[in-house]
Amino acid sequence: MATLSDDTLRKILLQIQQTAVQSQRALNISKQQIAAKERERRILQLTIEEITGLQGDVNLYKGVGKMFMMVPRPAMEGDLKNEEKELTEDIKNLEKKACAASFLPLYGSITPLTI
Repeated sequence: MATLSDDTLRKILLQIQQTAVQSQRALNISKQQIAAKERERRILQLTIEEITGLQGDVNLYKGVGKMFMMVPRPAMEGDLKNEEKELTEDIKNLEKKACAASFLPLYGSITPLTI
């Protein structure tokens, strides 16, 4: 069995460290995106709860650019629920991406080795 030279081992170690750093960055970005989407979803859930708590004869308005349009209650509830479903799907996809990005889940972070 042939042994590898020190230069070859250093190059391999450097590549592994670079890959680990890239994966850690991707994981952090995914976690930030998940947190933002969860915040948005929670705001939508609160909005839906507020709308369902209102009486039936209340006018609802939706922001469109620089103006507001009156929207029927069922349409507003349907739009908000669809947005919530989309956010939930986005969160699931981001969690899968984050799981794939963390190839060392047991070790947390990687510290560079010195030779």
